[in-house]
Amino acid sequence: MNGVEDIYQENSALVYHFLLSKCKDPLLAEDLTQETFLQAIRSIERYDKSCKLSVWLCQIAKHLLYQHWGKQKQEEPLEDYDWMVSAASETERQILAREELSDVIKRMKELPMDMRKVVYLRVQEDLSFREIGKIMGRTENWARVTFYRAKERLKEAVK
Repeated sequence: MNGVEDIYQENSALVYHFLLSKCKDPLLAEDLTQETFLQAIRSIERYDKSCKLSVWLCQIAKHLLYQHWGKQKQEEPLEDYDWMVSAASETERQILAREELSDVIKRMKELPMDMRKVVYLRVQEDLSFREIGKIMGRTENWARVTFYRAKERLKEAVK
C-alpha cells in the first residue's frame, strides 16, 4: 500500500467532491474530508480490499456526514423550525413522501434476496454495477439487469 501522503494526494479531491455533492457546504466538506482520512488511518486494518480504496473512503465520509447531520438535529433548538409549521403544504408533501418511501421499503422486502442486495448496494452504498457484480460473484451486466428489474417491480408494485 502507498504511504499515507500518497493515499491522501490520490483520493482527497474525490472524497471532498463526494461530500460537497451531498452537503453543498464547502467548509463542512473540507472538515469532513480531513476527518475521513483520520478515521481511515485509525481503522485501516478493517480495509479488506473487497472494494476500491476510494469507495471505502467515501463510505467513511458518508458515515461521518450522516453523524454530523444527526448531531445538528439534536443541537438545533425547535424555534429554528417554526417556518416548517407555517408551511403546511410543504409538511403535507413531506408526509406523502414518507408514506411513499414507507411503501417502497415494504415492497422492497417482498423482492427476492438477490434483488434486494443489488438495490441496497447500488442505492445505499453507492457502488458501481461492476463492484456489485464482484461482491455478488456475478457479472457487471447481471447486476445492471437485476437492478433494472427490481426498479421495474417496485414501480409496478407502488402503482
